[in-house]
Amino acid sequence: MRTCRAATAGKLTVVLATIVLVAGACGAGPTPRVWAATVCEALTPWRIEINKLTSSTQQQMTAQTTPAQARENLVRLFAGAEEASETARRAVEAAGVPDTEHGEQVSAGFLDSLAKVRDAYGRARSTIAGLGTGQPAAFYDGVRAAVDTLNKEYDASALDTSKLNSEELKQAFDEVPECR
Repeated sequence: MRTCRAATAGKLTVVLATIVLVAGACGAGPTPRVWAATVCEALTPWRIEINKLTSSTQQQMTAQTTPAQARENLVRLFAGAEEASETARRAVEAAGVPDTEHGEQVSAGFLDSLAKVRDAYGRARSTIAGLGTGQPAAFYDGVRAAVDTLNKEYDASALDTSKLNSEELKQAFDEVPECR
């Protein structure tokens, strides 16, 4: 009798789990307001970190350090920016796709932009890590070139929010407190 009840309970659990999964799969994504708030919550610490790292990079570029020290510091700074960008990208990805017209396109745009920023920092980090430090002038020329490339790639990766193609999302980004 116990075996029969256990088997029945097991089958019932499987059936209930299947119903929950199917019902969840058919459900819509987060509302525009919830999605916008989640995205802004993900991007706020990223922006703070990027601003801090940008300031540190500018200080490093003018600091009186050896090329080897500068390379070590810049590599660490760009690795931090790369990591912060990936953390923000994962958080936006976890937010899902907003339940609105063009929601998939908008979500993909945010993810693509953050991936491009992450990759730009990664390339700058790799470039600077590969610079020789034996000739200071050549090293700092290489750093300037890497930072110039980073700035161009960063600018090119920017998401044009005027093309969100969703009035609901535009309104949500304007209204939710997390985005102010």
